[in-house]
Amino acid sequence: MKALFFLIFLSSLSAYSQTCCSGGVPLSNNLGLPNEGKKVFVMGLNYDYNNLNTLNAGTEKLDDNSRQRITNSILISLGYSFTDRLSVETLFTWVNQTRTISQFGNENFTETSGIGDAVFLIKYAVPDVLGERSVLNIGVGTKIPFGKSDLLNDQGIQLPADLQPGSGAWDGLGWLSASKGMSFRPSATLSATVTYRLTGVNNSYLNNAATYEFGNVIQTNLGYTDQFLLLNTLFNPGLIFKYRKAFEDKIDDIGIPNTGGEWVFVRPELVVQLSPRMNIVTRVELPVYNNVIGTQLTPTVRLTFGLMLKFKTKKTNLLNIIQ
Repeated sequence: MKALFFLIFLSSLSAYSQTCCSGGVPLSNNLGLPNEGKKVFVMGLNYDYNNLNTLNAGTEKLDDNSRQRITNSILISLGYSFTDRLSVETLFTWVNQTRTISQFGNENFTETSGIGDAVFLIKYAVPDVLGERSVLNIGVGTKIPFGKSDLLNDQGIQLPADLQPGSGAWDGLGWLSASKGMSFRPSATLSATVTYRLTGVNNSYLNNAATYEFGNVIQTNLGYTDQFLLLNTLFNPGLIFKYRKAFEDKIDDIGIPNTGGEWVFVRPELVVQLSPRMNIVTRVELPVYNNVIGTQLTPTVRLTFGLMLKFKTKKTNLLNIIQ
């Protein structure tokens, strides 16, 4: 009976051409708060919109717009630097996801909302290891399963894992970032980032009837940023190329069809420094190459808008308190 149920469930995943790898909370995209120096607190507040309306079979784009996924995420990043080298970072999320399938004059609409998973990261910075005006950052951490992973649809059937706010599993995270100032232009910086997510297993999937494991993910970014002054305001434009590879998801350690693949994106972005303590961040991410396993929805456009604030914590003077 369990095997029959499992085969029916796999068939439903294939029929809906779901994507478990590109429609969820953008955790990796929003890691890497800067170390602004000893005893500096950094906070980021971002809104992320991800529209998936492109149906692919491998690298081929299909002429089919009957399916759409939209993910709206609110992300709160908090970082604190204990020293100029050692810092910690946390990321908390709230996510709203919708899925619309239009076929034969009928429309099937599903929506979920809730607190998503969180991330905790410990980072260590090594200056000038790649030459003058360079920084190498190394980070390790975990994704904490704060979000619900057992939401039901209107018929009382548990929704697929990729529509749940949370994953129901602890993940391991490795993060490596390097940046170097350019000698030909002092205001320019070349940077690279690699993030690896080793996913854990949700052992209570489908009311403890099965286990679910999202595929491991590796993501690399290569970017160029510059800086210029206009109307007494600093502008930091940048262009980032992102490569992402996700391995297939598994139920009971068996691969699920239509999950996993490779993507390449280009991401223009602009940071506006309104003051020494406040920045506005805007990003637009567009796909330039998709190679999915099977048939899947892939990202069409992603937009991010947010604020970043930083504060220097004050050292308490005990003599002043006594007086």
